[in-house]
Amino acid sequence: MTPDEYVEAVLDLVERIPPGRVMSYGAVADALAERSGRASARLVGSIMARHGGGVPWHRVVNSAGRLPPGHEVEARARLRAEGCPLRGAGVDMAASWSPDETM
Repeated sequence: MTPDEYVEAVLDLVERIPPGRVMSYGAVADALAERSGRASARLVGSIMARHGGGVPWHRVVNSAGRLPPGHEVEARARLRAEGCPLRGAGVDMAASWSPDETM
């Protein structure tokens, strides 16, 4: 998978996260690792920062449920509107989604 194909795979996966659910950067990387040969949460974060404006970026959080840095207020509002369970300064990771789940 080329770097551009990986960017598209990340964005495609983020598009599939259902409203009210989240994935961590690491979970996105892990879900794509076998077919991409990459497994870097940091790379997913960089892709989201550079290219994620057109996808539901607010549904990607860190492994502790913290919201995207610099966008916490907007992400919290969007997630609240979707009915995502919030906890403290972030998301209750019980709302985590896996692409293996049936919708």
